[in-house]
Amino acid sequence: MTPEDYINGQVLLIDKPLKWSSFQAVNKLKYALIKKVGLPKKFKIGHAGTLDPLATGLLIICTGKFTKRIPELQGMPKEYTGTFYIGGTTPSYDLETEVDETFPTEHINNELIEQVRLSFIGEIDQKPPIFSAIKKDGKRLYEHARAGEEVEIAHRKTTIYEFELTRIALPEIDFRVKCSKGTYIRSLAYDFGLALNSGAHLTALRRTKIGEFDVKDATLITDFEATFIPEQA
Repeated sequence: MTPEDYINGQVLLIDKPLKWSSFQAVNKLKYALIKKVGLPKKFKIGHAGTLDPLATGLLIICTGKFTKRIPELQGMPKEYTGTFYIGGTTPSYDLETEVDETFPTEHINNELIEQVRLSFIGEIDQKPPIFSAIKKDGKRLYEHARAGEEVEIAHRKTTIYEFELTRIALPEIDFRVKCSKGTYIRSLAYDFGLALNSGAHLTALRRTKIGEFDVKDATLITDFEATFIPEQA
């Protein structure tokens, strides 16, 4: 593609690697395009929905005039797969922090798990994790958390359209979930453990779809660089 193609607008499907932030992924792509395609340093580029560093999967990146489509893409339903670990919680609700409390699991059976699964389908109230990028009093929540500050976090409405448990092998439960914009899967893990009269945290997460866009059609950034943006002559 030519510089004009990227400036006129492209929707790029990237499979974000583990431990990369979404910001790092966008920057990596931006500087590759500047260096190899000859795009100006101030050309527009952005992503349509953050993925945590400990998550992998579909990241939609828009360039040029298509950055105007980002709000539309962000509003689309998302699909994720991953793993809950039952019997322990962490302050971040995932593996970013260490387990801080353990809970009994002996009472948990398939019938209880199924009751809890069904209770999360539809519109639910969800509290975002304290380790998140939402702003409160001018600071990101994770900044408050790392400073040891207690802040009040408001619940928000979100919708779980589909919630399937694909493997139950306690203490692990694998899942597939389709949800609305703004859903925190880490909070879903925490709340799922609570509803089991136990505790839980997220140990793996992969975003597989955004609307009709599928991670099967996405490219790793390294492959994208090699295949789609060869060095200019």
